[in-house]
Formats: sequence, structure tokens, C-alpha cells
Amino acid sequence: MTEYNELMVQFLLLELETVGNVRFEEGTPTDIWFTSCSDLMLSRFCVWDFKVYNITGIKINRIIRVHNRILRLQFEEKFHMFLEEEECGISQNHRKMMEYLFYVPAAGLSGGSDHLLHILECGFEGEQHQLREEVVVLSNSLSLCEQPRIDYLLQENITQDKASMDEVPFRHGRIVIAKVFLGRSMQAKEDKPINKINYEKANSVFRPRRTDRNMSSLQNIESTCSSIQHENCGCSLRQCEWFVFEHELVLPEYVIDFEYITQDEPRFAFVATTDDGREATKKAAFCLDVCLDEEILNMEPTFKARPKIISLDEKTILSVAKANIYSQITVLNLHGNSLNKLKELSRLTCLQKLIVSFNELCSLDDISNLPNLEYLDASHNHLTTLNGFKGMTRMKYLDLSFNELTQTKEEIGVLCKHASNLLSLDIQFNPWQKIDSLHLYVISCLKSLSYLNGVPVTEEDTSLALHLTAGTKLNQVTLLINSRTDEVRPRCLSLLSSAEILHHFSKNNFDTQFDINSDRYSKITSLNLDAQCLSRLTNLGKLVNVRWASFNSNNLTKIEGLENWIHLEELSLDGNCISKLDGLPRPNKLVRLSLNNNQLSSLDGVLCNMPYLHYLSVENNRISSLLGLQKIHSLIELYIGNNCISTSRDIYLLKGLCNLVILDMYGNPLTKKQENYRLFVLYHMPALKALDGITIEQIETENAKDLFGGRLTPDMVAEKLGHSNFGEMTQLDWPASSLRTVDLSPPEQFTNLWSVNLEHNNLTSFGSLIFLPNVKVLSLNHNHIVSILSRQKTQNHISSRQLLYQKVISSGYGQQGGLKGNKDAGYNENLTPIMESLEVLHLGYNGISNLAQLQLRRLKNLKALFLQGNEITQLEGLEGLHHLRELVLDHNRIKVINENSFTGQKCLLELHLEENRIRELSNLNPLLKLQRLFLGFNKIQDMSELRKLDVLLNLIELSLIGNNVTRKSLHRPLLVLQLPNLQKLDGIPVNAEERARAEFHLLEQQAFSTTNQPVEGGFPGTVSILAKPFPVRVTNVSLTGGLQNFLGSDILFSNTCEDLANETSKCKKSKNATVTLTNNPRSMHAEIAIRQVKGGTNYSSTYLAPRIGSSPLVNANPSHQNQESRGPINGNFKPPRM
Repeated sequence: MTEYNELMVQFLLLELETVGNVRFEEGTPTDIWFTSCSDLMLSRFCVWDFKVYNITGIKINRIIRVHNRILRLQFEEKFHMFLEEEECGISQNHRKMMEYLFYVPAAGLSGGSDHLLHILECGFEGEQHQLREEVVVLSNSLSLCEQPRIDYLLQENITQDKASMDEVPFRHGRIVIAKVFLGRSMQAKEDKPINKINYEKANSVFRPRRTDRNMSSLQNIESTCSSIQHENCGCSLRQCEWFVFEHELVLPEYVIDFEYITQDEPRFAFVATTDDGREATKKAAFCLDVCLDEEILNMEPTFKARPKIISLDEKTILSVAKANIYSQITVLNLHGNSLNKLKELSRLTCLQKLIVSFNELCSLDDISNLPNLEYLDASHNHLTTLNGFKGMTRMKYLDLSFNELTQTKEEIGVLCKHASNLLSLDIQFNPWQKIDSLHLYVISCLKSLSYLNGVPVTEEDTSLALHLTAGTKLNQVTLLINSRTDEVRPRCLSLLSSAEILHHFSKNNFDTQFDINSDRYSKITSLNLDAQCLSRLTNLGKLVNVRWASFNSNNLTKIEGLENWIHLEELSLDGNCISKLDGLPRPNKLVRLSLNNNQLSSLDGVLCNMPYLHYLSVENNRISSLLGLQKIHSLIELYIGNNCISTSRDIYLLKGLCNLVILDMYGNPLTKKQENYRLFVLYHMPALKALDGITIEQIETENAKDLFGGRLTPDMVAEKLGHSNFGEMTQLDWPASSLRTVDLSPPEQFTNLWSVNLEHNNLTSFGSLIFLPNVKVLSLNHNHIVSILSRQKTQNHISSRQLLYQKVISSGYGQQGGLKGNKDAGYNENLTPIMESLEVLHLGYNGISNLAQLQLRRLKNLKALFLQGNEITQLEGLEGLHHLRELVLDHNRIKVINENSFTGQKCLLELHLEENRIRELSNLNPLLKLQRLFLGFNKIQDMSELRKLDVLLNLIELSLIGNNVTRKSLHRPLLVLQLPNLQKLDGIPVNAEERARAEFHLLEQQAFSTTNQPVEGGFPGTVSILAKPFPVRVTNVSLTGGLQNFLGSDILFSNTCEDLANETSKCKKSKNATVTLTNNPRSMHAEIAIRQVKGGTNYSSTYLAPRIGSSPLVNANPSHQNQESRGPINGNFKPPRM
């Protein structure tokens, strides 16, 4: 241990001398690289190579990782130079040329620390090995590596006196593992020395294990014994020595301290150096016996299975104790069961001995108040506290080993109070705090103890315990000896606290021979009371000017007596039992605070009063949350390793610490629990320069942005809300935050969330939103959604026409082929429904071009769908939306409504198709319940297209604004007549007056269509309508004053009313007259009633001209000069100006 401590001191000095260019990291079994090195050592250890030395195994004591920045840069530079010079095929297989090998030192140098430090600092430059100059000797076998050292130590041991002779001088060893690039390698030749001249084209030379003829008798015995066994394991075939010519390609990375496990009676070959063949035969027989013994020892033991007791009842207890009644039971053995409770034991008043080892007990409440219990074995359980352990006044023997007890003062206090007569106590293998002073502390508390942890308590132990108790009070002499009056902290590179540095190097101390007055107390600026066995801080109120203080390695349970230290800048309380931060001076000027190895569980409440704190170290505590650190904006270095921080939410608390550049969280559960932990921390804290002792590279910061940028997680939501009770959330608004993915898992914690707004982000799919159970409204406008799920379908082979359509969607080229292709691709397959609670979905302005790829048909209960502002060209993929009531498709690129576009929308009430490229109004038949239709700003031109709207019997609102068809004067009367329930057209209400007037115009058209050839200037598009028999009959109509008086004086006819009547009668007798007048409600009665109500108001010519100016009634006389401008021009109608 002393040698190891000296070596560690040399390592620390080397780190300081190289200013951190060389660092050493001691590993633990939890480190991945520690396990890898251990496995490497064990895999290259063959027991048969060491049988002659009675070595049966190896034990690894410690592994130290070497970080030499200079040597690593040399290695990488030389490695890349090699790759640039070599051919492509060799450079591609360069990783196969990498190997980890053991360094083989020259005999007599293997144990020297100076030689080791030289290698770790400067590498293998100038390394020589016997006659092989300028080569580095390595091996992949532990026996080949250790053979020179073992032989050298054995030879040295023989020359010593028998009194000082060590039976196993080579037991402890140290080996260097180096990372080696072998490059081009060749096998060594027997007749050529190994040097660069004889092997010019090789970077390294290897020599397999061999047996020389000149071996000693011992080595021959070893070879004979090993060769027999090696036939089974094949180790000798793989064992080689390696000679590398370029020392830059050998990088030392690990130093391993180990020891050999030997048999009790070592027998070494130096006792068999004679030529006696019988001794050699004994050796061979001994190796064979050892082999057989190991086979027996490695056999799996057989256990007779017995049923385990899960719970106790009266019958079970009597059966185990083999008694009839409780009063007969004095001994009860419940060893090796699965008991977590010990019910019914309180009734065993006569019980004297109880064994409950190897169970699952967490407390001893159930065995309290057993007045006669003298022996209790509760080892190998899960005891975390002794609270409840009462009434054990006769307890003599207590075994609490292999449990989970931690609180030294509390647990030992329970034993002092309720089991003060203990003679034997075993508390080994518990995670106690202050384990170094535990032994003496227990002895000082339990005066009657004779055995502690199986070892007798001696008088020396008792005296040391008494001294420990006496030294817990702070006296004046101790205070004077450990105080200093320096005004300036010495500038030196050291890991020690300022108080420790001043204590060791400063000469500004007090003379203890003189009395100290109050003025002298005020001059004290530094106080170092480390390892003084203090349990309380008292008599410190007069030290008002202390700036640096250290109370490490004491038994303090709380911070007290420092209320007046307002000038305190640095405080160190490492290695105590402090559980709370209360007691620090307020206000204070603390710059550095260290509380390592204590029992802190929280940092909240006190740190907010430290505006100057730059350095905080609270490693090896029980801190489970970083709450409280978010208020220390001045913090630069934070060391909080080996605590209980397990949630990534704590990282968000540190995001506001802009000055934090060094963070160490090594050993917390978060480092293993959080996926990509390092990148996660770097993303949320980009100002960090070092994390967990490793410098942050620029590429790591970039990778963190790529991996975690734009992710919405529950931790981010909790940070915004200020709490993590997601069950209270009903709405989630997170717009314009550059989100790329959503990961709200587990979704069960968002059960009351019904509205989600994620507009103006970069989402490409719904992500985990599909698992939210009760979301009804989802707004994803202004994203990049291409599908509900993030999976990508394999694209089938497409034609050049379809490829052109995909590249230039606005061309409309290849639409029909695209629709067919989508069917073939499986877009219409039956998929499992998702988000069954979703009713309203906003997907506007997402650049969507393919509706089928969205998989909207899986949203079975969707009622409102908004898809405005996309690149949609075809209406498809809506088959499964049977409950859809509102569909918005404004501002897209739709040209045609296909036959299957609305096959499943029988409940649709409102449809928006404005600002598209629609020319035809076909295939609207499935929309039987449609009430509102908006077709504004399309390319509808022909009046005949309006006839196709007659299938929409329930339509109450229609908009055609911005279409060319609205420029034709009579589209409105036609639609009013065609849609009987229409209430609003182009934003203007349809009243009874307009409907009656439209009916009259239709009657007029029908009445004279048989006598005069209809022209296009009448009702455009009504020719086909009038060709169909329309049963209209007028009876008992009296037109007083004639038709001229009815229509008004502004309308001029070429004939009189009588001629008009005669003409009308001719029409009735005409063979081609297919129109009959009836008393249909849609007749001229409405118009007559309107005029009578209005008092005979005449229609002006400016009002009627654009509507009936080109009708057969007006154009009966072609010579009428007032109507020539509104009549046919060369057979074509000239529409009036709007």
C-alpha cells in the first residue's frame, strides 16, 4: 500500500509538471474500460504456463488509465502518415493491424518506478532490449511478459539469507498495456538478428513461442508440463513476442497492478536444479495432480432443494420449531427463506435465539419487545434502519453484517439505548458513513463490547476510543495552533484548500505561550481543523475576519458557529456527516464551498444567498435533485459526482447558468440511464468546456445539436410548466419553436390533454402524438408533415411521366397515372385506426402533395379537416373518414374531382375548394347532406357545369366568386331556381323576391322557346334545360292593361298586347310546343303579388336590360333601335359590362 501511495504521489506530481498534458484515471469495476482490461488480462493468462511456480490464478488490484496528449498526437500523426503512404487495400484494413500488447521490460527494470514514469511521460523512445536496439519488445502472453521478471526475482531471492528469503518474491506485479499499430509484420528468422536493417519492409516482427535446447532443467519441466496441457487449450499456438521498430506507433494506455494466487506450499524450480530425473518426474506428477484437483474443485455443488417460507403463521412456526405450543420455543431458525415480515414472533416470549439471516427484511420492528432474546442473527438482509429495535435488554450477540445500514450515529445510538449490554456485535459490509472512525466510535458508545466484527476489543482500542471522545471538544490551544493571520492567499498550483496550504507553508501563526485577547482573535484569517475528531463547532464566534477555513475529516453533523463569519471566502467540510446546509453565514462572500463525502440529500434553500460562489463540490453524497442550483448564476465549476441524480429534468435546472464551464456528474444514475447522456448535457449547456473530466470537442457540440435539436419531451414541458404533474394539463401550446420530433412518453401521463397546438415548426410526422389518448383538437399548420407516421414506404418503379409530375406538380401532367400508382402502392390498404378521439385536425401550409400518403383514413372519428395552402392535386385517401363534416381544401392545385374522391363522405356538411384549378363540377353525388360549398376563384366557365349542382338538394350556401361563370348575367337566377333551399349565394342572401323574379324569367324563357329560336343572350346554359318538358300551366290569369302595363313602360314591344296574346295562342297550338302551363308555385303569381305589394312599381330598363334584354320577348322586333346594343351581334351575345 505504501508503494502504491508513493506511486500515486508521483503521478500527481507528473500531472502538475505537465500542466494536465498527462493525466491518470483510476478505474472502478463499473467502468467499461476497466472490465475490458480485466478480460484482456484473464484471456492472456494460461495457468499451465505458471504451474511450475504453483500459481493458480491472478487477482487484479487496480487499473490506471493513462491520458498522454503528446504521445497520442504523435501516434495519430505517425499512423496517418502510414495510411497516406500505403496502398488503398492496406489502408482499408488498418483496424486489423491495431493490437493491445503487454510491454516486456528488460530484466531488473520491471519493478522500477522511475522507468515506469519515463515510459508513461516520454513513451518508448530510446528503449533498448539486450542486443535488439531501437525496438520495443511486446507480447500477447502474460507468461512471456513476466518470465524475465520472475526469473530475475527468483535469482535474487536465492542469493539472500534464508531469514530474509521471501517464498513468493514475484507475487505482486505491475504491467503496462500499450496500443500498438503493427503495420506490415513479418515472422522472425532464426539466423537474423531483429533490427531494422534485416527487416527493411516491415514495421514489426513477431516470434512465436519456442523451446530452446539450452533451457534449464526447470524450464524443460515447465515446457513438458505445459505442452501436455496446451494441447487442450491451444494457448502456446497463439503466444508471440512482438518487436516494433517505430516507438511512435506504441502508445501506453493502461497500468495494471495485480498479484498471483499461489498454493499454500510453494515449490519452485530452483530446488530442482539438479540433474536428478526423479525430481523432474515428481514435478510432472505434481502438475497432473493439481490438474485433477482443479477439476474436482470446479464441479458444481449439488444442493437439496427445500421449500421456502413466504409468510409466518402459528402452524408454520410450530412446525419449524418442532414444538406444540409457543412457550416451548426457545430457538427458532428461519434462515434462507423469502421473509419480509416476521409476524407472530412477538408472542414467542420465551425465545432466546433467533436466526433470520438470508431473508428480505427491511426493518426489525416485528422482533421488538422479546424480553428473553439473547442471540439474533439478521445478516444478509436489506436492513436500512434500526428504528423499531426496542426492548432488547438481554441481547448479548447481534449480527447485522451484509445489510444496507448507513447512518452511523443514528443506528449506533439505537443500540446504545435498547441493547446496551451487547458483548458481540458484527456490523461489517454495510455502506457506513465515516467507515474509518466507525470502529472506535462503536467501542466508545458500547462500553460492554468484547467482540466487534469478530475481533476482540483490546485495551488499546478502548483507550483510543476514549481519546476520540475527549478530542471532540475544540479548545483554545488547538485553535491557536491551527490558525494563521495571512492577508493574501499564496499563489500556487495545488488541489489543497487555501486553509491547508497556509497551514503547511505559512509562518504567520501565534505563539501559544502568550494569552490571546480579543484583538488577536480578530486577526485570524485562516483556520485549518482537519482530522480533529470534532463533533461540534463551538467557541468560534470571536473569529469575525476568517476568510479561509477547513474542517475536513471530522464528525460534524451540522454547520454551526459560523454565523458571524461574513468575510468567509472559502469553506471546506469534506468527510463529515452533514445532512443539511443550514448554518452558513448570511450574507457571505463565499467563493469556494466543498462538502464532499457527507450525507446531503438536497441543495435547495441556502445556495440562493451566495452571489459570489464560483466553485461548488458536493461529491459522494445522497443528492437526488439539482433544485436550488439554478439561482447561482455566478457558478463556474460544479462537482456533483457519485450522487443519486437520475432524471434528465435536473439538467434543465442548469441551463440558466451561463458562466458554468466545468461540470462533473460522474457516478450518478443519470449517466447510465439517459440515452446519449453526454450529448444530451452538451445540447442543453453549450457553454461547457469540460464534462465529467473530459474536454468537450467542437464535433461533440455539433453532434448534440443534430441529435437533440428540435425535440419536444416531457422534461421540456415540465420546465415550461414549472411542475411535472402532466395530468392537470388540458392544452399544449408550443408554436414556432423549431421542433422536429415529438416524444411525449409515456403518453398515459397526459390523459387530460385534449388540445395540442404545434404550428410553425419543422415536424414531418405526428411522432408520439398518435399515442395521446384523449386529444380532440390537433393543430399542425405551417410544418412539413408528409405522413402521420414517420415510416417511409418503399417507392416502386415510376414512369418518366410520373417522375415529371412529381417534379412539376403544377403541370398536372400524369395525374391519372399517379392515382393508379398510388392504389398499386398500397395506400388504400386497411390499416389499424389511431387517435380515435381526434375530431379536428389542422394541416394547412405543410407542402402536402399526396393525400393518400398521409394515411388520414386511419383517423376514423375525424369531423373537421383543414388542408388549406398545400400542393394537393388529387382528392384521394379520404375513404375512411365516414364522420367527416367539414373539409377545407382552399389554395391547393386541384383540377379534377375524381369518381372516388368523396365516396365515404356521406355526412359532409361543409366543403371549401376555393383558389384551386377546378373546371368541372362532376362526381359530387355522394355529398347528399352537403349544406355549404365554397368554389370561389377557380376556373369554372360554362353554365352547364352549374347544372351538376342539382344533386346537392340540401345546399343552403354557395360561393362562386372569382370564377368566369359569374360574369355571365343569369348564373344567379339559374342557381336560385335550381337549388330550392339555397339561402346565400356569393355572400349575398337569397330572399323571396329574388326567387320569385328568377321563376318569372324561367317562365318567360319557357313560354317563347317554341316560337322563337333561343339565342345565347337569354339564359346561357338553359337550352338543355328547356329541351326537357317542364309541366307549367297558368289558369285564370288577368293582366289588366296588358303585359305592357305589367312589365312597365320602360319595356317596349313592337306589337300590341292583343298581338302578343295572339302570338301566345299560336304558341299554344304549335306542334312543337312541349311546354304546358300549370299552377306550379314557381309561376308568375309571385311576380304579380310582388308588384301589387309594391304598388305597381315599374322595373327600370337599366335593371332589366342585362337580364331580359336579349329574351325572345324583347327581340321580337329586330328593328327596335333601343335594344340593338344588347341584342345578338353576328349570332353571338355580347355580355354587358359589369
